[in-house]
Amino acid sequence: MKKQVTIELSGFEVPDGVAEYHAILRIINPRLTYIEQVNYLLDAYTQLLEEELEGAISVFKRFFLSDAANQTTYLLSALEKRAEGAFSIVEQPPLDGTKIAMWVYLQKGVQAQTLSNGLVEVKHGEYRHLWTAYNFNQASNSEEQTRILLNDYIAQLEEQGCRLADNCIRTWFFVQNVDVNYMGVVKARNEVFATQNLTKNTHFIASTGIAGRHANPKVFVQMDAYAVEGLNPEQVHYLYASTHLNPTYEYGVSFERGTYIDYGDRRQVFISGTASINNKGEIVHPGDVCKQTERMWENVETLLKEAECSFEHVQHLLVYLRDISDYSVVSEMFEKRFPTIPKVYLLAPVCRPGWLVEMECMAVKPLSDNHFIAY
Repeated sequence: MKKQVTIELSGFEVPDGVAEYHAILRIINPRLTYIEQVNYLLDAYTQLLEEELEGAISVFKRFFLSDAANQTTYLLSALEKRAEGAFSIVEQPPLDGTKIAMWVYLQKGVQAQTLSNGLVEVKHGEYRHLWTAYNFNQASNSEEQTRILLNDYIAQLEEQGCRLADNCIRTWFFVQNVDVNYMGVVKARNEVFATQNLTKNTHFIASTGIAGRHANPKVFVQMDAYAVEGLNPEQVHYLYASTHLNPTYEYGVSFERGTYIDYGDRRQVFISGTASINNKGEIVHPGDVCKQTERMWENVETLLKEAECSFEHVQHLLVYLRDISDYSVVSEMFEKRFPTIPKVYLLAPVCRPGWLVEMECMAVKPLSDNHFIAY
């Protein structure tokens, strides 16, 4: 059978420790039907688990669709036999012209289960990693939907002895018609965070707020989130890059630019959705996607440097574009600078119209000599 899927893979392995991997799976031939693309993608994923990553389990995966309204039902049915870990589905069309792409985060040396309240628990040693994905409701507007999403999540965490301010590390908000509905997300998040002692005087949570659609047009906001139980406060650090970026509260929003966590053998870094912005909150290089891309890289590089990391530690990239016509030039720039980092390019307008491109990433750096990077 002719190969129909490309798999870009990165990994971090330590002897007698938890191994972690990121994989981006993409379809090669965009002329295949959607059903064919889904089947080839999931078969390639299964083969990856059975061969190259034998013993690894998926702790989180996200599917990017070109037409969620027409494609979600079949994908959900196909996933019934492969429903391990948390998974998210969002309409953010892959910009290579295919109908589906997939990002999956996998680990070895952990135990995973779905808890009664829907959170996916991934456990090793004294740590419990709690993932939740594909959360949505049909309240009347984006503000109320966001408020319900956050309050429900707070209740889920509290059932596990956790708190939003102490344990949540990362969130993602996918917003239908982001130019119209994002302000409702901002208002609800600001108000709920204030009740949880998440303020400019304490800290916020690393986050991406970006355009993304659900299959149901009445869903204006979807949310994915990640929390960790078992951390000491001194293990968690927030990234500011104040020479290049301003605090988000200065323009009315509430998220951290990035967060890193130190474990015994590694530092994990979570970079929020980052665009071409300066430390006054202004858009840099309006209308020029190439220069915006370069400034975005500079901003991310500065955040990584603050965590004593660099792009060589980055395990995957998600790249969001507002205008499909920018795909060719931006992808060429990324492939030239980051040829080996797993990445996917998605049609997803950023929360401010003047931003033409945004990116997010995760990175991992060894904190001891007893390690090796596998890919």
